[in-house]
Amino acid sequence: MLARSNDSRRAELLVQSLFLVTVLITASAVQAEEASDAAYLKVVTARADKILAPLKIDDDARRSRVRDLIAQQYVALSRRQAEFEGRQKSTSKDSASDAEHRSIRAAIAQETDFELFTIHRAFVARLGAELSPEQVDAVKNGITYGVVPITYRRYLELLPELTAEQKAVVLANLLEAREYAMDAGSSEKKHAWFDKFKGRINNYLSSQGYNLKQAEQDWQAKHQKK
Repeated sequence: MLARSNDSRRAELLVQSLFLVTVLITASAVQAEEASDAAYLKVVTARADKILAPLKIDDDARRSRVRDLIAQQYVALSRRQAEFEGRQKSTSKDSASDAEHRSIRAAIAQETDFELFTIHRAFVARLGAELSPEQVDAVKNGITYGVVPITYRRYLELLPELTAEQKAVVLANLLEAREYAMDAGSSEKKHAWFDKFKGRINNYLSSQGYNLKQAEQDWQAKHQKK
């Protein structure tokens, strides 16, 4: 009887120990995640400060609100990307046919795209409540490394004979690319969006009779002589 009592006591202590270890591991994981979030928030807050610097906002309170808005947007997008990747990894081919597996992953991607659209729209609306249209445009360019003005200027340099309508098409495509690039989770993915739309622009210009490769060569030859 005493032996059984000792066995029960040891079992109880073992269960308690395992529970305590689980709690400690969980707490440690939570603390690590919070520390990671805090570190990332610090990084993106500094990034937001750099984006806002050229705007020279005199109202300190408004500047702080916009800075925090930009930083929190980075955090929200990072979390959404992490959730998306986690859900994609959790889908196992062992539990479904290839067709079902592709369908599940496509559904996850579609749902994530809708969530990103919602986050994006709310962010732009809140920017518009704090800044002028020109300032909102500057923030968007800051988030996307100024690719729109740089690339648009380059097209005008290569093809100075572009008509007003053709210029409008080029700019519209670059602005659309920027909206997608704003939500991309890395520099490479942001530039990938611009590359995709530059392909569309180049196809359009080719259909209008322009030879971009020749225009590039002519521009280089012209400037090498100077």
